Amino acid sequence: MLTINNLVYRIQGRELFEDASVVLPTGSKTGFVGKNGTGKTTLFHLIQGHIGADAGTIELDKKARIGAVAQEAPAGDETVLEVVLAADKERTALMAESLTAEDPDRISEIYTRLADIDAYSADARASSILKGLGFEQDRQNAPTRELSGGWRMRVALAGVLFSQPDLLLLDEPTNYLDLEGTLWLEKYLATYPYTVFMISHDRDLLNKAVNSIIHLEHRKLTFYKGNYDTFENTRRQQMELNNKSREKSLDQIAHLQKFVDRFKAKATKAKQAQSRMKMIEKLKPPAAMFDEHSAPFRFQQPKGEPPTPMITMDKVAAGYGDKTILRNITMRIDPDDRIALIGVNGNGKSTFAKLLAGDIEAQGGTLRKGKKLEIAHFAQHQMDKLKPEWTPLEHMVDLMPLDNEARRRSRLAQMGLTTSRMDTKAKNLSGGERARLLMGIITFGGPGMMILDEPTNHLDIDSRDALVHALNDYEGAVLIISHDRHLIEATCDTLWIAEGGTIHELDEDLDSYQRNITSSKDNRSAGPGGTGGTRKLSKQEAAARRAELAPLKKSITDAETKMSRLKIELEKVEAQLADPKVYNGPSDRVVALGKDKARFGAELEGIEEKWLELSAELEEAEQA
Repeated sequence: MLTINNLVYRIQGRELFEDASVVLPTGSKTGFVGKNGTGKTTLFHLIQGHIGADAGTIELDKKARIGAVAQEAPAGDETVLEVVLAADKERTALMAESLTAEDPDRISEIYTRLADIDAYSADARASSILKGLGFEQDRQNAPTRELSGGWRMRVALAGVLFSQPDLLLLDEPTNYLDLEGTLWLEKYLATYPYTVFMISHDRDLLNKAVNSIIHLEHRKLTFYKGNYDTFENTRRQQMELNNKSREKSLDQIAHLQKFVDRFKAKATKAKQAQSRMKMIEKLKPPAAMFDEHSAPFRFQQPKGEPPTPMITMDKVAAGYGDKTILRNITMRIDPDDRIALIGVNGNGKSTFAKLLAGDIEAQGGTLRKGKKLEIAHFAQHQMDKLKPEWTPLEHMVDLMPLDNEARRRSRLAQMGLTTSRMDTKAKNLSGGERARLLMGIITFGGPGMMILDEPTNHLDIDSRDALVHALNDYEGAVLIISHDRHLIEATCDTLWIAEGGTIHELDEDLDSYQRNITSSKDNRSAGPGGTGGTRKLSKQEAAARRAELAPLKKSITDAETKMSRLKIELEKVEAQLADPKVYNGPSDRVVALGKDKARFGAELEGIEEKWLELSAELEEAEQA
């Protein structure tokens, strides 16, 4: 399908690709991964012919149709459905020609081709795709100008999916989808009949929707078979084998060099020394393989003792102007809460985040916050807080007017910005760099709570992992709105859902929620065969089933929380025992640390055994 040979491309003197070569097989579903800013989107522009390569070739099947999401989202009087139907240009052109054609042979050709491309089921297919991406029937028939930017991008995505190109290029398609839309897209792409080449940093999507990975690193392209987890394991093994081979070669060279250095001046050993010099020249150790650096995140810890509870809500309503979006919210947030807020886009998740952050006032009910509670709110619209003409260093001057430049740069380094990017204007930073800068600014004072609305949209996979570690180290409360399942599962232990015009706690885990979404969408796509009564009965049964399994799931969650805490304590003890300085102090201290290690290890082992038993019991109960 696609062959790239010895590709070279430079931008502003910086080389993005250096003799890069790869083959994308026809029919493959391939994820495209690599660090932010390494050139993934640029490669898509090169494939589409928007820009030209400095050297090398990009070869495509001559008849292959390439499809990518349009950069300009539609915003006119055409309905959503009309825009999607128009995306299949061949069908649109043939339908128009069929109205004016007079030559009988040409008319026959037109109708034969329309039948071949299944043109007469187009409305149903387009509507099904839109439904999967969250458009109910009334929205499908509404003009695109009434939609927000995020929803218009969904229309653009629906259009390219409907047109079914031979090579489908997708650049972070889940950035404007909610969890429900992401799950639908995952299933759609896994069964897409042609070739998919997709830039994504969504680990779950890359594990379930693709069967191969192309990795961009050190200006080269490497093809791996399998999903993301397989790629990661394969690459890790390759790195270990490569670096062991390198160490062996370097040891051999060092051994030979010692002989040369010792005997090169002796006439009796001159020939042997010369022979070994030639051997050294022939030995070429492989280049060291290593991960490209991914800077960590580091958040300031909450200052002072956090209030308990932090926030209480009693029958709270929220919205904008005369329009109420959410009502009857009765919830509380405590200092150690880790909450994931899920639900279909448009159900009020961002409205709730703004309410908690104080960006909007409650329209009714009682909302109480602890005294001096500081809340850091990260959202895409918060990017406006950055001054585009200012560099990150100038932003720090504004926050640290009395400190010297070294301290300001140190603070920026903690945010994960490199020295060169500290003097780059904010408007010229990458999306990931701007996200890091904004997170650093909003958490500068040590907030007691963080609200993160889609924080991973501009972050690569390693940066997402770094964010997970930073959030787990942060001691305040956290509320996350995200379609990134890995982030939710790694940082949150409570699920809240926005649905039915309110917010409430979900009495099931993320896996169960995903299964319910998938099954309900499968039932809807099955057509009119099922009745409303059948669906209602299944909901009642599901609710009863959830209630029956809730105590078991809570026990598993409690065990996981204890395991996490014990692992942290064990790591602290092991770190102290690994420090040579501890052995220069009192021997009692070493003995105490040894006992702590043994105690934490034994407790962890016991909890892990209990967790395994409970998990097996849950699995058996769910399959019953």
